[in-house]
Order: sequence, then C-alpha cells, then structure tokens
Amino acid sequence: MTRVAAIDCGTNSVRLLIADSQPDGSLVDVTRQMRIVRLGQGVDRTGRLAEEAIERTRVALVHYAAEIAAAGVDPTEGRARMVATSASRDASNADDFRAMVTATLGFAPEVVSGDEEARLTFAGAVQGLQAKPPFLVFDIGGGSTEFVVGTTAGVEAAISVDIGCVRLTERHLHDHPPTPAQILAAEKDIIGAVDRALAAVDAGRASTFVGLAGSVTTVTALALGLTEYVPEHIHRARVSTADVAKVTADLLAATPEQRLENAVMHPGRADVIGAGALILRIILERSGAEAVVASESDILDGVAMSCLRQS
Repeated sequence: MTRVAAIDCGTNSVRLLIADSQPDGSLVDVTRQMRIVRLGQGVDRTGRLAEEAIERTRVALVHYAAEIAAAGVDPTEGRARMVATSASRDASNADDFRAMVTATLGFAPEVVSGDEEARLTFAGAVQGLQAKPPFLVFDIGGGSTEFVVGTTAGVEAAISVDIGCVRLTERHLHDHPPTPAQILAAEKDIIGAVDRALAAVDAGRASTFVGLAGSVTTVTALALGLTEYVPEHIHRARVSTADVAKVTADLLAATPEQRLENAVMHPGRADVIGAGALILRIILERSGAEAVVASESDILDGVAMSCLRQS
C-alpha cells in the first residue's frame, strides 16, 4: 500500500486528497477536504493574483501541510503533488504565488497546461465508471472549463477554454440577481467557447456526458432535491438536460442570500453558481446531450493517481 497526497488549486477553491493505493490500482480516501479561497479574484480584469487571494490560499495550504505531515506522506519521495490551474496560469505575478507555495508546503506547485489539466481530469473522472464510451468529460472550474473525449483506454482529444463560474460572473453577471441583458451577454460568451470546444474534441461521437466540479455537483444536488450535500448520493447520479435548465433558471432568478437557503449550497459558491449552472446548461444543449452524469471524482483523483506512478 502506498499513501499519496494531492492538492488541486483552482480559481475558486483549493482541495486536498490523501489516499491509499489498493492492489487493483484504485484509491481509497483517507481524507478529502476543500476550502474556498477565490484565488482568481479579479484576474480576468487585472491579469494579477490579488495579494489577499494569495494570503487566503497560503492559510489553507498551512492547514493542508499539517494534514499531509500527520498522515505520514513524504513529499521527497514523490508521493505528494500540487497542481495549480487557470488563475495561476493567467497571472503576471505567478512567480510570487509559486514561491509562497514552495515555502508553505516544502515542495513546488506545478502550474499545469490546459492540456495536462484535461488529461488529469479525465483519468480521475472515468476510474470505475460503468457507462458506455466514448465519454465526454467536462470540468467547469472557476476560470476555465476542460473538455475531454476518450475511453477507458485513454484520452483521444482535449481542450481547455477560458470560461468558468468566477470569470463569467466577474465579466457579465454584476447584479444579484443578474439582469436579462447580463445573462444574454454571458450566454453569448459561453456559446462561442463551448461550440469551439465541442468541435475541437469531436464531441458528437460521445455516448456518455460526465460533468465535474462544484457547479455540476451542486446543480445535481438541487435537481435531486437533497436536503443536505451527500457526495455518495451525487456521485454518478444522472440528471436530465431539462432538469438542469430548470435549476439554472431558478438560480439565476435568485440572490446569493436566497441561494444559501438551500442547505446543499456552499457559502463560497453562492455568488458564482448562476454562471456555473449556465455553463453546464449550455454545454448540454449545444452537445445535444439528454442528461449529464455527475462525478465527485475529478482532477484531484487524477493527480493522486499520478503520484502512484511517480513514487
């Protein structure tokens, strides 16, 4: 058995997975944690990571470093890896961010390319998935969305585009709730990026559509009518495109305070979930999908699996 630690630092959240390998190559969670740090605050407008956002991330990483040490994971043996994605790719002061992470964790983050992000995402999403291939896997993040088509044998095509729930909220959805004109502008932006991505990966050949990350799992929880966020009920649940459209309309018509009346809503997601749901709805509509399969396994699991190959 090998114990590994993976950290995924995105535009909106930073997450930790510590897991043990099994003889069949699968992973069993020791702990899985998430903190909303909004690292991508203002990046679309300024091109820089805000100092307060870097500090929020540092505080989260201090906690994660303690968890990794307590679990007995030795980073020097290649058993720990942190990937940083959209926000830190786009920022002019990314070197400051990397220096902070290295000082906090004792090892450097990897600012992965959009292509590598997509491949790690796919590996995590399809492990143990019992569904008809090819799969279209899409990961709606805070700053970008990854699209990957492939089978259990591996990735066949992948692309990352700069649409995400934080980026689109900051760019278009300024009021709470957003105005019809703001929603229309966001839809136009999303449709252009989604159509480009679907064509690039030849999404028309996909049989199963798998959606990842907090926007998808939160919409799924709302569509299922859950009274609390239970990952086991959400993982691999199937939600129709029509139900996604209904939940999206409800979210866009609500204020963040009204969204928080749903017990499944994370406080750090309430102000950006409207944009995330809108991206999900448009992906399903433009791809002609009848439904989405939600997955709680994603890039974090893919990063952990990559640690096994390195250790």
